[in-house]
Amino acid sequence: MKDRPIVVGDYLVYVSTHENSGMPRTSWAAVYSTRLTTGLTKRLTPFGVADFSPAVSPSGEWTAVASFGERSWGGAVDELNTDIYIFRTGDGSGRVKVVEHGGWPTWADESTLYFHRRGDDGWWSVYRVTLPRSGVNNASSVAIHRVTPPGLHTFTPAASLADRSFIAVATRRPDSEFRHIELFNVINKEFKEVTRPVMPKAHHYNPFISPDSTRVGYHRCRGSGNKRGGDHSLLENRRSPVPEISLFRVGGYFPTVSPEGDRIAYVNMPGMYVVNRDGSGFREILSKTVMAFSTAWDPKRKGVLYTSIGPTFASESIQVDVISINIDDEESDYIKLTTGGENNAFPSPSPDGKWVVFRSGRSGHKNLYIMDAVNGEKAGLQRLTDGPWTDTMCNWSPDGDWIAFASDRENPGSGSFELFMIHPNGTGLRRLVKSGSAGRANHPWFSPDGKYIVFTSDYAGVSAEPISYPHQFQPYGDIFIVRSDGNGIKRLTHNAYEDGTPSWTPTFMEPVDVKQPRIGPECLFDDCHFLGQFPNLGAEVEPLTSVKPRCG
Repeated sequence: MKDRPIVVGDYLVYVSTHENSGMPRTSWAAVYSTRLTTGLTKRLTPFGVADFSPAVSPSGEWTAVASFGERSWGGAVDELNTDIYIFRTGDGSGRVKVVEHGGWPTWADESTLYFHRRGDDGWWSVYRVTLPRSGVNNASSVAIHRVTPPGLHTFTPAASLADRSFIAVATRRPDSEFRHIELFNVINKEFKEVTRPVMPKAHHYNPFISPDSTRVGYHRCRGSGNKRGGDHSLLENRRSPVPEISLFRVGGYFPTVSPEGDRIAYVNMPGMYVVNRDGSGFREILSKTVMAFSTAWDPKRKGVLYTSIGPTFASESIQVDVISINIDDEESDYIKLTTGGENNAFPSPSPDGKWVVFRSGRSGHKNLYIMDAVNGEKAGLQRLTDGPWTDTMCNWSPDGDWIAFASDRENPGSGSFELFMIHPNGTGLRRLVKSGSAGRANHPWFSPDGKYIVFTSDYAGVSAEPISYPHQFQPYGDIFIVRSDGNGIKRLTHNAYEDGTPSWTPTFMEPVDVKQPRIGPECLFDDCHFLGQFPNLGAEVEPLTSVKPRCG
């Protein structure tokens, strides 16, 4: 991921995640400068440190960042609790912490920075720090003032260089479910709406101001607006860091490709769907009234799919069952393979099509079981793992010798998951991937040749400040592969969104996009859920003054 680019003379300053931090659950985000005339690149962030949200001072001499410093990421998914550091843009020297507890810095002049933080009163607000002209020795030598009032959330500020009387901010007000861009006059303390009069029911992100301070820009989901209708991507080709592996992003959860390679199944939670690989033949298999999660194709019976139906992230006793359904027989209904409903989920068939491994909470703990693939547990059931922990998200190897799964058995109930492998007869248990402290490695899936396992993990921490993106349940999720012997972990995806529930295609697919006609409305995503929390709702919200819209 390369983001937040800033041109400074002959140089481009930006944040990138291309270098491995070398430690599990440690962000790869760091600031670099590249000389545009030669391509020579220099790392400005010290090794072992993660930097986010760079901003360069008007003279180009200083760069400000949000950073953990020497601290590590603690697993936060709303406010990262970063500090503000500055350093010389030329070589990264002179690095000093100027603010404790702050993010998203922006320069108004050589000695004035705006930034955001969540205050002790629970409101996100913009603050201003004035740096002494004699230089900064530490964070205690600077003056910090709260700029925007409580009563609404204000964040991701952008300072105006030509007119320092105002800043642009993103806001979330108690009377709106949407994030909007507003201008805030730092002298008379008044807000002016920018985007709400234009498009009140859409989210707008991360404002920026033109150098002459006459225009305000922002990010917004385009959808089908601006007279740019048409298809969207069923499979969006992404650049793969491993040449022999093509990488596609699917607009759904738990995507899997049929053994013949001609169809793709996925769920939208709720609902399950199948579409041809070329984007045609879209079909609803389970209606939007059915909460389905995970998909797996039977390797021998063409058109047979396995999935789980019931609530997600539920306790052991909640009604969840494994089902199979023949999508080529439109007259047949699904077959429930498990009985009792004690959170039976994540089915994966054996390569000979005779058995299905799945997780179940029937013992009071979520462990792994194997049952008959055709007639379910009533025709045969074997317990595979047994213990007071959670074993889940299982996948059968293509040669039938191994079952990979995620487990918190090293620290039950902690939420920390690692990857393990076990033989179908219950022998040979070994750990495949070790997570960092409180880390997560989930959803393992064997490659067709069995040499690799793809999985999702927080191994690389977070890549950006989560508040600058739409809601993500797990903004630290990225896709990795590892050899089946546990060596050679490689990162496949680099972004600040949650990438998850990976699977392999049975054969190599050319790295090109596959289009699909639009089905339903676009841009149906939530704002960050933590911004929907408004402390002390009795607080007075600042009145709004509209400005004539010049954007949209």
